[in-house]
Amino acid sequence: MTDARVQLVLDLQQDRPFSAERFIAGSSNASARAWLARARWPEGRLWLWGPAGTGKSHLLHVWAQQNGAVQFEAAALSCDADGALLVAGQKLEPGVTPFVIDHLEGLEQKQEVALLHLLNRAHAAGRRVLMASRHPPARRFFHLPDLASRLRATMTAGLEEPEDELRATLLLSLMAERQLVVPQSVTDWLWRQLPRTGEALVRAVNRLDDAAMKRGSAISRALAMEVLADLLKEED
Repeated sequence: MTDARVQLVLDLQQDRPFSAERFIAGSSNASARAWLARARWPEGRLWLWGPAGTGKSHLLHVWAQQNGAVQFEAAALSCDADGALLVAGQKLEPGVTPFVIDHLEGLEQKQEVALLHLLNRAHAAGRRVLMASRHPPARRFFHLPDLASRLRATMTAGLEEPEDELRATLLLSLMAERQLVVPQSVTDWLWRQLPRTGEALVRAVNRLDDAAMKRGSAISRALAMEVLADLLKEED
């Protein structure tokens, strides 16, 4: 499978429309956006980190599209007995395009060797590597000292939980993506009652969408109180 085919297969697995136009910029992601806009990174590597729901995967996908990168999940990376790099069991063909690797919090010990090979080969070939995880390399343990050394020397950029204005826009955007019609009074109430995290907004909208579809009903405050009981704050 060629690099282009690997990218195509993984693009089709995306659940959300990760386009540049749909990304919501804010102060909470400004540092990551600034580093992604640079033509060069120290050692050719950049590691984005932050809580779930803060836009890491979205930024990775946009950057991969703009730079023709080979994008894949960390869990899909491995190498065969001859040292050839594999993605989802298919050989990663040599090329000049960058690599984009998401969800490195799921990296297992057996995959560390493959990642070390990839970083070494990418550096030798002058290929940039963009990575993302919930935590920076300095806050996790690696079994391979050489891998730990390379990753802890990698430039990192953090994404924070969304500020209030971004949260409000994100909630409306998530509903629009699913073509959900929600009264403004319910949307405003959800914004006030849901935890102040991007992950909570994503989970809430997914649940509301599923519940409304299964029941064939509109999204009301009563429905939200039922399916989001564990997420909502107690009423004053």
